[in-house]
Formats: sequence, structure tokens, C-alpha cells
Amino acid sequence: MSRHDHGATPRHDHGACVKDALARADALCNDRGVRLTPQRARVLELVWSSHKPRGAYAILEDMSADGKRVAPLTVYRALDFLLEQGLIHRIESQNAFVGCPDPGTAHMGQFLVCTCCGEATELTDPRIAATIAESAAAQGFAIQRQTVEVSGICPACRDH
Repeated sequence: MSRHDHGATPRHDHGACVKDALARADALCNDRGVRLTPQRARVLELVWSSHKPRGAYAILEDMSADGKRVAPLTVYRALDFLLEQGLIHRIESQNAFVGCPDPGTAHMGQFLVCTCCGEATELTDPRIAATIAESAAAQGFAIQRQTVEVSGICPACRDH
């Protein structure tokens, strides 16, 4: 099991975090022959602007604050592209999005979501995905998408 430690810790350089995410996204899109347009890159940057899940309308407001009026459909299309490419994940319970720290590897979303600060930490544990897949198959159920969300209190909030 691995835990992507990308939350706001005292040693976390968030500017470098966002820059790395955008560079990984650009390289991945180039390798796949798809375009990470400036608008898609801006939406990705706004998703990564926090390790808390960001909703489409918050992203739309930020884009409009840049001085240009942006249609909601533009943001939704960019989010759909970023999801298809595995660059972001959707936190279903919040109808919001977080950046994927490992977009080059196919994996199922598993998240620890803090009910105090709102940060979402991605776990990558193939055992969880395998157990769910096995149990679903035993029921004759064909999984199309698998996202596991666990609500609780993160160590930083628990220590305060």
C-alpha cells in the first residue's frame, strides 16, 4: 500500500507540487497524442490549487476572475478530458475534483477525506481494488468505475 503524501504539511512546497503536476500532465498528453490546451491546463492548475476537492463552479469562478468570461460547458468539457486522461479524480460525495499524483499508472480511486479541513488524500492499494472486484464478480456485477471514499479526521486536524 502506498500513500501519496501531498497534503499541506510544513515541508510541503505547494508551488512545486502544482508545477510538477502540470509537467507530468503535459508529458503524459504528449505521449498519448492528445492536446493539453491552455484552457485544460488552467483547469488542471485550478484543481491542483488546493489538496481539497474543488467543484466545477469554484473552478469557473476562478477562471472568470482571470478577467475572461468562461462558459460552464467549457469547464465541464475540460474536466471530462482531465478525467478521461486520469489526470484528476472525482470525489463523488462532494461532486468535486482532486489532482491525481500518479496519472501515468492506471488505478482505482481510494481516498481519505477529512471532515474537518476537507483535504483528500489518495491511497493506492491494489488489495482494496482486488477485494472489491472479487466480491463484485462473485455477485455477477461488472464494475465500470470504482471509487472508495472514507470520511474521517486527518492527523493534522486530530492533533489540534
